[in-house]
Order: sequence, then structure tokens, then C-alpha cells
Amino acid sequence: MADAQRASFSHDPVMRDEIVDVFADVPSGTILDATLGGGGHSEALLESREDIDVIGLDRDPDAIAAATARLERFGSRFRTTMRRYDDIDGGLAEHGVERLSGALFDLGVSSYQLDEGSRGFSYRHDGPLDMRMGPDTTWTADDVVNGYDVKKLADVIRRYGEERFASRIAQAIVAARPIETTNQLAEVVVAAIPAPARRTGGHPAKRTFQAIRIEVNGELDALPVAIDAAIDRVVPGGRVAVLSYHSGEDRIVKQRMLNASNRCECPPELPCVCGAVQTVRIVRKIAKKPSTSEMERNRRSTSARLRVVERIEEES
Repeated sequence: MADAQRASFSHDPVMRDEIVDVFADVPSGTILDATLGGGGHSEALLESREDIDVIGLDRDPDAIAAATARLERFGSRFRTTMRRYDDIDGGLAEHGVERLSGALFDLGVSSYQLDEGSRGFSYRHDGPLDMRMGPDTTWTADDVVNGYDVKKLADVIRRYGEERFASRIAQAIVAARPIETTNQLAEVVVAAIPAPARRTGGHPAKRTFQAIRIEVNGELDALPVAIDAAIDRVVPGGRVAVLSYHSGEDRIVKQRMLNASNRCECPPELPCVCGAVQTVRIVRKIAKKPSTSEMERNRRSTSARLRVVERIEEES
């Protein structure tokens, strides 16, 4: 891996200190970094405690290479596996681990992925319509942009990007086909949005690019499975922490954590007869945001929201 690429993966992880605090008192053992990236959070956790080790999951071979180089000094305390974050069982089995002291999900796209034009994630750097998180994904942004009909494309942009001009954008994309590069796509999206709306809310193409990336990688489909699997693997006193960056992710995270904290589906006015068992407690009812100083220093942290649950002893 080139030095420039490795450096791009080495930016400060979002809410680093807060993540260290989340896992400061969990039992000794293994923490799963389910979205390894460049290994910034893993590095912080390994530095904070000598009685834990980390297994890092990522579907991007560049991320695995960058994190491995960054964390080489920790020796056997750091291990990796190239998998999507919903394949937790497979990742742990690969390393002979049954139970976890904690699990961390950082659902953001890495700076390297955004800044490397050849990956096709960015509306600021020209590149092919790719947007795959890893080589395990055969579907690309080109398949979505040039293959979906207007209705399906508008639904993706509206649902995953929460874009109020989704129909206009979808119609413009279909009319401009074939679209071959990210710059071409960004130009089409910007032109489809009314001029007054372009002046607020960041780059006008941001929401559309986000939506297409989520569709290509099946991110929101994998998320509920991944959170449930992590909760099931964590020991009592262990914690699961999730950093999300848009409301669609955050809604899923909140709902999965609420379900685990109160799995009873009986009417609230009647005694429980369904046999459901509460497995976690919610550590903080309101999602935590980055500090003002962090948001000023790192604009990509601005939309981050941190939610945490702690595994509890099941009642016999």
C-alpha cells in the first residue's frame, strides 16, 4: 500500500476519547472493531488498556493493509479479518473467539475512500462510478445510475439520502444517460436541484451520492443483523457502541438497541406472558454528539451520533 494511501487512512477517528471512555470499564478480553478502517479507534483502545485485544473487521483490503501497518507494534493483541460487519460470527470463528468484551461500529466512510477518486465515492474528486466498499461487492454505482428506472432510482435517493428533490434528480439522471464519471453525475444532480436549495446544506450532490453508496453496499440491510449479532456475543458488563452519520442509520441503531433492552411484545397494561428476556440496558437515552471543538477541527464528524448499550445478566 502506498505511503500516501496509508497516511489518508490515518486521520483522527471520530469521537476518539468518547469511545475510549465507553470501553474503559468493560471486562478484560476481546473487543471487536467491526468497521476497522485505518485502525484509529482500535489503536486508541489498545493504548488505553493492556488487558484487551482487538479483532478488526473490514471488507476493504486497503483498510486492512493500513490498519495492519499502523498497529503492528501491538503484535498478537491485534488481528484482522476481511469481512462485512454483519459476518461477525465468521470473523470470530476465524480467530477462535466465542465471546466479546465489547463491539464498536463506526458507520462513516473513511477519508481515504472519499478522497481517492478511483474509488468513485466523492462528488469532489472525479472517478469511475464505483462506490464499492470492498471487492466482495459485485454491484457498482454504474449499475444503479445507468440501470435503475426512474421510479426505483428516485426511491433509493429519497429513502437513503432523504433528498426532497429525489424525483427531479432521478429524471435528470435517466435523461443524461449514459453517465460515466462521478463529476458527470454530480453536475447532473446539481443542475436538477433548484438554485435557492443549492445554497444551503452543503454540497447539493451529497445526499444523492450517499444514497447510491448505501444501495450499492447494502449497508442498511446489513446493519440490524450486525447489531443483533454483536449484542448476542458480548458478555455481561460488555458494551456495544455505534457511531452513525445520518438519520436512517441512527433510526435502525436506536430501534435494535430498544428491542434488546425491552424485548417484551405483550400489551403494557398486562403481565408479560411472551417469555421475552431483556439482554441490555441503554447507557445513554439520547445519542451523544461530538464536542464543538471536534466538529470545528473535523467537519466530517459534524453529523456523528453515538449510541451505547451494556449487556446485563439474564434473569433465570
